[in-house]
Amino acid sequence: MPPKNTTTLFSVPSLLISLSLLCILSLSLFFLSHTSSPSSRPQTAPLPHANSFIKVYVADLPRSLNYGLLEKYWSLQTDTRLGSESDNQIRSTHLWKQNLKYPKYPENPIIKQYSAEYWITGDLMTPEELRTASFARRVFDSGEADVIFVPFFATMSAEMQLGVGKGVFRKKEGNEDYERQREVVDFVKRSEAWKRSGGRDHVFVLTDPVAMWHVRAEISPAVLLVVDFGGWYRLDSKASSSNSSDKIQHTQVSLLKDVIVPYTHLLPRLLISENKERQTLLYFKGAKHRHRGGMVREKLWDLLVNEQGVIMEEGFPNATGKEQSIKGMRTSEFCLHPAGDTPTSCRLFDAIQSLCIPVIVSDNIELPFEGMVDYSGFSVFVAVTDALQPNWLVRHLRSYSDKQKNYFRQNMAKVQPVFMYDNGHLGGIGPVPFDGAVNHIWRKVHQKLPMIKEAIIREKRKPPEFRDLVVMIGQPVFSPC
Repeated sequence: MPPKNTTTLFSVPSLLISLSLLCILSLSLFFLSHTSSPSSRPQTAPLPHANSFIKVYVADLPRSLNYGLLEKYWSLQTDTRLGSESDNQIRSTHLWKQNLKYPKYPENPIIKQYSAEYWITGDLMTPEELRTASFARRVFDSGEADVIFVPFFATMSAEMQLGVGKGVFRKKEGNEDYERQREVVDFVKRSEAWKRSGGRDHVFVLTDPVAMWHVRAEISPAVLLVVDFGGWYRLDSKASSSNSSDKIQHTQVSLLKDVIVPYTHLLPRLLISENKERQTLLYFKGAKHRHRGGMVREKLWDLLVNEQGVIMEEGFPNATGKEQSIKGMRTSEFCLHPAGDTPTSCRLFDAIQSLCIPVIVSDNIELPFEGMVDYSGFSVFVAVTDALQPNWLVRHLRSYSDKQKNYFRQNMAKVQPVFMYDNGHLGGIGPVPFDGAVNHIWRKVHQKLPMIKEAIIREKRKPPEFRDLVVMIGQPVFSPC
């Protein structure tokens, strides 16, 4: 027994507590010292293990509904639409005939920006031995598939009709696009795969805002690959009543079942090693006057057009406009991205490829691959109410230091491949980049599989007459809960 005046400095319990605190402190210091700097943080989620994949069955549509549409497009004697100069040149030299089995996609920027349908289909049509980098594994029995891909070139179908008979586009009589839409829907609905799932495991590419306009209620249970929901959440501009049948139901599209995909960028990629000093603060090229949500653009234009260091150019998608955009985006620190007729446009992806920091002024924007890509690491998001305050936006952009802007551009360089479709092969037939847009799209579809399967199982228990009623009235046919 110790003497009464002896003081014990550490009892056993207090010693254990002290040691525990010391360990926690040491671990904290370790993690703080090993945390990566902002510039080294990855801006994309890691791609899945090589053994991960999604099983895709390709619906056996007639060729006339995909590559046959391209043959028909290139066989036109001429095309008077805006931006068609390059395609008319290709027609005159017969360059499109280099690969008759898989013709090239149009260069007309109005059409090319929606070319996801071409690259996704091209990947699936590539011989299997070349598809080692593809996240989608093609299967030839629909019963084995996770999803059924419907290879309808909906954008080409719509653009063909707009080019030769725009006046009947919203009508059914004399509308070849409607006839093709009807043929696609009737074909898939007759299949056993559709009957098993009610279409919930079918995948359609609808990048053009007017693609498959007449049959959207019928395909709304499916997984829709869209550039945004802007073409769905609106009334037709000519509709006089909110009760118009032209109203597209919000319930037909949802982030729960659908996938937001990138536009095809129209400007060439600028590597970070090629980046040069940028003299302009903010750049925008496009149409000033837009409808609906794009009216914000007109207000922004009036606020910014006379600001020092800001260039606002009225522009159109032709060869001259492309060269101006390349120069403008590569020599500017920031590129303005306001909403147009829809919340987004290919301008965002041109800015990324040009290493021009996007300034996104669009409160309702949907972005591709969120959860995989951290847009805050290379973009500036501005609320519409802030952007419309006089002098606010320019002051805000000038507050960013050179270090911050360099951080944005370094991160942008890392994600450039994620938004690229072109695989560099004639006709799009060849291996896709492992980290490119096509694989990221299939990864997002893969994330939907648990909910798709749950919805199919839940729907089977409902009386057939109820299911028919749901489709008929255009209410939600995909129920996640």
